[in-house]
Amino acid sequence: MSSPDHEPSAIEPAGAAIDPRLLAIRSFRGRYPRQLWWLFLAEMWERFCFYGMRGVLTVFMTEQLFMKEDEANLRYGAIQAFVYTMTFVGGFFADKILGFRRSIVWGGLLMMIGSFTIAWSPNELFYIGTSISIVGTGFFKPNISGVVGLLYHDEDHRRDAGFSLFYSGINVGALLGGLLCFRLGDTYGWEWAFISAGIAMICGVTVFSLTASSLGPLGYSPLHEPGQTPAQRTAATRRIQYVYVGSLVAIPLVLLLVSNSAYTDMFMYTVGPLALIYFVWEITRCTREEVQKLSAALVFIFFSIFFWAFFEQSGGSLALVARNHITPVQTLGMTIDPNEVNNSSNSLFVILLSPLIGLLFLSMKKREPNTVVKFGLGFLFLAGAFYIFHSLIFAASAKGESSLSLFTLAYLVITIGELCLSPIGLSAMTKLAPKRLFGIIMGLWFLASAYGQYVAGLLGAGMSEPSDTATSLEKLTAYTDGYLQLTYYAIYCGVALILISPFVRKLMREVS
Repeated sequence: MSSPDHEPSAIEPAGAAIDPRLLAIRSFRGRYPRQLWWLFLAEMWERFCFYGMRGVLTVFMTEQLFMKEDEANLRYGAIQAFVYTMTFVGGFFADKILGFRRSIVWGGLLMMIGSFTIAWSPNELFYIGTSISIVGTGFFKPNISGVVGLLYHDEDHRRDAGFSLFYSGINVGALLGGLLCFRLGDTYGWEWAFISAGIAMICGVTVFSLTASSLGPLGYSPLHEPGQTPAQRTAATRRIQYVYVGSLVAIPLVLLLVSNSAYTDMFMYTVGPLALIYFVWEITRCTREEVQKLSAALVFIFFSIFFWAFFEQSGGSLALVARNHITPVQTLGMTIDPNEVNNSSNSLFVILLSPLIGLLFLSMKKREPNTVVKFGLGFLFLAGAFYIFHSLIFAASAKGESSLSLFTLAYLVITIGELCLSPIGLSAMTKLAPKRLFGIIMGLWFLASAYGQYVAGLLGAGMSEPSDTATSLEKLTAYTDGYLQLTYYAIYCGVALILISPFVRKLMREVS
């Protein structure tokens, strides 16, 4: 990861001449720049690793680490919460010190090491390997998507098509990882789930490293500027090295937080309020119009916590329901494992439905719902999905086993809800935040996701039946009763958003 003496910034100062290499990239012909395909492949392999490991976490913890289901749900929520917290940290250091290129490669290497660490001895090294992967994901996840946006001029109408292609890469990787990691782990031993995740990261880092030269001036460290003295270059290199060392030092801290629920609670109870206090302080220095837009952004951030808290049952309680209470299906000579459906059906439905839903909204033209109403609709579809999950109890046998078809149908509905909300949330943040507060508002958005993951673990733990003597049917009943409660909560959130939409739309002003 050596660097030249001058690493030009991807973001040029106002009025400065744009690097001709950047102009050449952005003046591509056709629908997509060729660099996008390499980023697509790199992100696809990273998502294979991330969603592959996510799909086995809860089952692995209950069956190999012998955790009770409530404890496994709590640990799952903590792990996912710290992943999203670290994306804020990784994005900050990429912007200020490392640049996108170093952050992506460094994060990928850490994810690779974390996966192979767990594979070496899954039972003994699970927490340390997971902690390494959490730090690595924080450097990789937020930064590769940032490169995609830099491939286009601000006014280029092809940008949305580029992000759609990139988004499909995310879901192709999630689909393959969710299927293969679980199948390999369940069939040949859980170490093979983590080995396959590590191999995926080798592929992702290799693809990015071999094709990074095609990015021209994009993604270099902002610390390296033209005309620097040797002393200035040395100082910049030293700061970059400090980030590498600091990220390694952070691993034991993450390990402590992830492996101890009391520390996790303390961290989550502290970070959110402090971030909110700082946000309020920043608002006091804004104009009236900016305050209104940021208030609207805060509404979306607040409700997104609840959406992800419900949605992320997929990696926690729903993974345990799929494992213990859904009957596998034989078709075309193959066995369809419920956990493979749990891990991959959402990604498959996103790939199939996102173009259709996009066309539906386009065809509505002036009748298209505004951003706030779309958020509300996302919650209502989420409510419908969890009512179907609740309905699993009506199709259950005396052994506590229920229908895979009903389980899959719920994921179809939950995906429609996600497509109403998720793609527009990030876009709304970028439109509502003034440029000087862009990093802060994006940090709050990712922090809201972290809190959603954390609350998902708490909800899953609350739904599990802690009694060792409970029958399989009683355990399923406990989960499905919890899903009925989530149905009601999602309805309340959806209706509330639709009712307050006129007020929030006024706060948003010209932002659609």
